[in-house]
Amino acid sequence: MTAHANASVAFDTDRAADFENRFVHALNEGAMLQLISLAHRSGLLAQLADGEPVTSSELAVKTGLDERYVREWLGGATVAALVEHDPRTMTYRLPPEHAALLTDGGEANLAVFAQYLPLMGQVEDDVLECFRHGGGVPYTRYTRFHEVMAEDSGQTVLPVLFDAILPLAPELPERLVQGIDVLDLGCGRGLALMKLAERFPASRFTGYDLSKEAIGWATQRAARLGLGNLHFEQRDLSDFDRTAPAQHYDLVTTFDAIHDQAHPLNLLKGIRRTLREDGVYLAQDIHASSHHHGDREHPMGTLLYTVSIMHCMSVSLAQGGEGLGTMWGREKAREYFGKAGFGSIEVHQLPHDIQNDYWVLRP
Repeated sequence: MTAHANASVAFDTDRAADFENRFVHALNEGAMLQLISLAHRSGLLAQLADGEPVTSSELAVKTGLDERYVREWLGGATVAALVEHDPRTMTYRLPPEHAALLTDGGEANLAVFAQYLPLMGQVEDDVLECFRHGGGVPYTRYTRFHEVMAEDSGQTVLPVLFDAILPLAPELPERLVQGIDVLDLGCGRGLALMKLAERFPASRFTGYDLSKEAIGWATQRAARLGLGNLHFEQRDLSDFDRTAPAQHYDLVTTFDAIHDQAHPLNLLKGIRRTLREDGVYLAQDIHASSHHHGDREHPMGTLLYTVSIMHCMSVSLAQGGEGLGTMWGREKAREYFGKAGFGSIEVHQLPHDIQNDYWVLRP
């Protein structure tokens, strides 16, 4: 019956042609992201940032890379209209408009985000097994994830931490100057905490993360910086609702960390438990609807659902968790914040960040 019904549906050849064109375009644009990721990690983009024309040999010398690979990369970048090529002089140039978006010379380095697709591709076989048998992919399989997340945070959190994020709770800057207790959960490599600890030496800072690699990196970096008011600890937060010290912290922060927890509601209940009565919880998390149809116009919706499948949902399920997923959305967030016991719930968006919401929560 189903096959017969499908056979009677009219086939729209224009729609098929449009999707075919879109697919070919997506293949090329996805390949450009791979080229950008390679160029970001290898230093090619940094060396092209001055906008001066160079030959492949000159660029290879500047970067210390193999000329044959550099030349082939330049070929792909030329075809992608990423760089400009002068066939008379056999030189290549990164336009300043591209350099402003793909190097550290601009307001944000978008090349950082190009790393996500090749990074996720490394675990495609693992994720495919989860489609077939359930379960998830553990953190240990993502060899560079915390490195890339630290760069990501450098685009969305660090540049506006003092001027835009902390002032969402107007009393925080002065309280930090006077000296309070601060906890960052899912801290990764701890770059936000390091900036806070440097700026506010009278306050005391603690960071927890599940990743041994991330905590090790953060601890060594903090020691080199001489930050005696900062402590990092590897910790599973699945039971934080029971193990969180009661009324111990004045400020708790999470930066894109709730949605990939094994038991996010337990973590939120623990945050409420550990906050003092005049405390503040600042949460950065993905801007989305909790309903698929509500995300149709999301400017990064396809990417974020893909990240959810390939990482955030999967690492939660690998711990026997809920698998909340990247796109849990505002509606589900409000529900969970309410269940956790927060009495005051505010949500904001900041102009520089189309990807995230910024929540201010109080007991």
